[in-house]
Amino acid sequence: MATREILLGVTGGIAAYKSAELCSRLVQGGASVSVVMTRAALKFMGETTFEALTNRPVHTRRFQPREHSRGEHIGLARRASLLVVAPATAATLARFAHGMADDLLSTLYLAFTGPVLVAPAMNCEMWAKPAVQRNVRQLRDDGVHIVEPGVGWLSCGVQGAGRMAEPDEILRRIDELLPAT
Repeated sequence: MATREILLGVTGGIAAYKSAELCSRLVQGGASVSVVMTRAALKFMGETTFEALTNRPVHTRRFQPREHSRGEHIGLARRASLLVVAPATAATLARFAHGMADDLLSTLYLAFTGPVLVAPAMNCEMWAKPAVQRNVRQLRDDGVHIVEPGVGWLSCGVQGAGRMAEPDEILRRIDELLPAT
């Protein structure tokens, strides 16, 4: 049986706690998972959590020669079959939509040739902004798969659209894009 090799990008939002459950369930399902965390993500979750779940080091910087002597984005991109970003903040969506490469995750996104799945998570006012919706449309046009955020209680104390999709929904989309063999 071939192992599914998945990159999990975790960005800086309170929904990062759901990424730990997603990661755990992927590993329990037989996937090999490498986690890439942004600097902002480290404010919400620790590397140790994901290292314990994956039994692999967490990647946070562009030029750590663990995967490839020319940068992590090369080795990680070449090894993986799927890139999942959950949560995907407004800043990350903008970086991806505009081809910016100013951190490991955005550089990895540009170097990665396989399918990409993002699960946006942000405040409802941010999610509704025309600029964010333009970025989401651009990403769809670029072939990125989007797991729409849910409606519900947000950490900012209001109810609305912007909650990161639940791990079950993200796992269903992963299975559609990268069936277990």
